[in-house]
Amino acid sequence: MTLAPSQIKACCAATYSGPVARFLLGDTFHPGGSALSSRLLAALQVDAAATVLDLASGPGTSAILAARQLGCTVVGVELSAENVAAAGDAARRAGVAARVRFVQGDAESLPLGDASIDGALCECAFCLFPDKTTAAAELARVLTPGARLALSDVTADPERLPAELSGISAWAACVADARPLDEIAALLEQAGLVVEHSERQDRLVKDVVARVEARLRLARLLDPGLARDLGPGIERGLALIPTVREAIDRGALGYGIVVARR
Repeated sequence: MTLAPSQIKACCAATYSGPVARFLLGDTFHPGGSALSSRLLAALQVDAAATVLDLASGPGTSAILAARQLGCTVVGVELSAENVAAAGDAARRAGVAARVRFVQGDAESLPLGDASIDGALCECAFCLFPDKTTAAAELARVLTPGARLALSDVTADPERLPAELSGISAWAACVADARPLDEIAALLEQAGLVVEHSERQDRLVKDVVARVEARLRLARLLDPGLARDLGPGIERGLALIPTVREAIDRGALGYGIVVARR
């Protein structure tokens, strides 16, 4: 079944704005957690005068970290209105609301001016953008000359993925349209960016799989309310875990980092 881009975006936005995603993935919503976010932010090489974009900012965890670590102004762009509201509340609680704002927007049509951003962060989200060529071009458009993008994402060799890792649920799980690391780098270069560094970090996605499995089992045993929210998704998720692990072990699925300069 071919999915329309609007279907994909709506499903992914709904998935990552609900309590189930927070329960399964924690506050950072991506492999590597805040430690990896901190490393990516350092790679931007910006100072307190900079304006940094956090693309697909989710609950705002990385944007808040950016404001604290770099002392800069941060703009989080997020498709889910629920996440935008929650992230704004989190920034106020963290005491950084004067330097961090969140806006609802689409990665393929960023609500930002040309050359208005001094550094960009994009964590575990590029795989969710249906039109990756346009998303890469939008990132290049909003970056100032010399500004850097630090991107981390699920990587995959689509031809080697099993059939179970396809369809709308696999889109929401960051698998169905994930690309090989060198293809992600190539898309950024085609948009006019210069790739400075790339590396695989497959162990990070293994860690996430282990955490999701543990929390699915916990929900089934201890949290009837959450179990009702997940419904048959608990058993489907647990049944899929061995397939995901096997794909990681074969190198068909993993995680990677790319740092590129405008």
